[in-house]
Amino acid sequence: MGILEKFNDASRGVSEKAKNISEASNLKRKILYEEERIVEIFTDIGKKYYKSHNDDPAALKELCDDIDTRRRRIKKMKYELNSIRGYKVCPQCNAEINERFQFCGRCGFRLPDIEDEDFMSLESNDYYTESSNNFFDADPNKSY
Repeated sequence: MGILEKFNDASRGVSEKAKNISEASNLKRKILYEEERIVEIFTDIGKKYYKSHNDDPAALKELCDDIDTRRRRIKKMKYELNSIRGYKVCPQCNAEINERFQFCGRCGFRLPDIEDEDFMSLESNDYYTESSNNFFDADPNKSY
């Protein structure tokens, strides 16, 4: 292998890393936007309910459906972001596991794959955890 070939290989590696950093940054920005919008929608739901709590609650369904759509987008983008970083997150214990593995090395839980039929199903505690009473908050300083 000549010097030119080594240089080309090295420059391809640097170019690939730059591309991954750019994609990761873009995904983080999109996730934050979706999270901020969800907080706004929760506020809209509260205002609408407060103003017309005796009306049909089905009027709020459109806003709730919008939140669920955005939660699914966030879930997919976080999966893609982790994939760029080379790992999956165990939904059972939150361990970061190399993306090549199908099962968590810490707890043995089967790791999700974007191709799974139920991948886009939503967990009930994505934005509100009953045990801690912590409400979801879109934080631009949060690390993903």
